[in-house]
Amino acid sequence: MEGSRFVKEPFDWHDQRFDTQERIMALQFGQVDRRLERIEALIEGLEKRLWMTVYGVVGVILTQAVQSILAYTPKGG
Repeated sequence: MEGSRFVKEPFDWHDQRFDTQERIMALQFGQVDRRLERIEALIEGLEKRLWMTVYGVVGVILTQAVQSILAYTPKGG
């Protein structure tokens, strides 16, 4: 008579369940990691665009300031 495998290995299912749970958690953490990397890339792109906008606005303001200074300076001649 062979008997039940659950009598011979009563805690084997617990180990399998634990291993399965570890694999699921590893997949979930991997997915979270990929999402974070994608969010970081989007933030970097947004940051670059923001700085280009700031530099553009500063450039326009400086250009207008220089033009107004040149317009009010007496012309020699």
